[in-house]
Amino acid sequence: MADTLVDHEAHDYDAVLVVSFGGPEGPHDVMPFLDNVLRGVTIPPTVKERIAQRYQHCGGVSPINAATRAFIVALKAELGAHDIALPVYHGNRNWHPLLPDTLKKMQADGIKRAITHVTSVFASYNGCRKYREDLYAATAPLEAAPIIDKLRLGFNHPGFIAAVIDRARATFATLPARREADAALLFTAHSLPESMAALTDYQAQLREACQLVAAGLERQQWELVYQSNNASYGEPWLQPDIGEALQQLGKAGVADAVVVPIGFVCDHMEVVLDLDVEAQAQAERAGVNMLRAATVGTHPAYVSMVRELISERMTSGAQRRSLGSLGPSQDFCPAECCLSGRPGQPKSALCGAAEA
Repeated sequence: MADTLVDHEAHDYDAVLVVSFGGPEGPHDVMPFLDNVLRGVTIPPTVKERIAQRYQHCGGVSPINAATRAFIVALKAELGAHDIALPVYHGNRNWHPLLPDTLKKMQADGIKRAITHVTSVFASYNGCRKYREDLYAATAPLEAAPIIDKLRLGFNHPGFIAAVIDRARATFATLPARREADAALLFTAHSLPESMAALTDYQAQLREACQLVAAGLERQQWELVYQSNNASYGEPWLQPDIGEALQQLGKAGVADAVVVPIGFVCDHMEVVLDLDVEAQAQAERAGVNMLRAATVGTHPAYVSMVRELISERMTSGAQRRSLGSLGPSQDFCPAECCLSGRPGQPKSALCGAAEA
């Protein structure tokens, strides 16, 4: 890791800002929510309607907002238990509380400097840079806007890995003892356009995290597969798809498969619909008993990790814990970090090396 990308200073923060994707909380929210998600993206109306119908399958309510609120409750308790007296604010990219509104409130409350936790632990445009662009857009109109620092990615932090191992182990334990050893282990993450993935460390970080979790489970055989593939938009996306993987397991006579959504820190539509509904139906057609592990959510080890990452930035020369061979992620994102792959100049973004 380049030394210029590490924050060696101890900072006095006024607040913690948790930033998430956001989701609709009722049928009437779905279309306005999708307008936010798809702003600047040209798609046929029929595609937008098809996406909307997916949300209506769950009554127009995404589980992500409730999951984020539960995480914030857990984080507040964790901070309090370690005498870190910081208020926690919540801002979403696509639904209320919207990030610009949250930043205005923070400014009105007199917040001068905040540390932000984005609810993603892997490097990708949508999981890293897009949030940094949104932070820039939310702060740019404000006079004397709060300074925002972003926590480093936790894909290989011992806390995240321990939480995923615990969730997966609990799921394997639900199988009859005679079948547990023979069950397949599949890790899933959101697929990306290949052109976008080539500009990030997404795949390398996923493989590292999967290997660490598999080792903790004492399982030599595992596979990383992808879900939520939107390749219908016109370019190749990362493969293999989870449906194809389940089909192959069925052909090989595998009776059980534990699916670990390692690429997601909490339940939302891509987990509930793409795994619990669609992948489950594909598994049944393939003759495979599919069991889905819980996301890390409010697991104590994951919540503790976030608190530890906050403490890092409040401490001069703090140790940065990580597992595996890739080392700790950087504190400041370089200029070329997690580009979208789209033509033209990238948008301005906060929390980069230039702001250090």
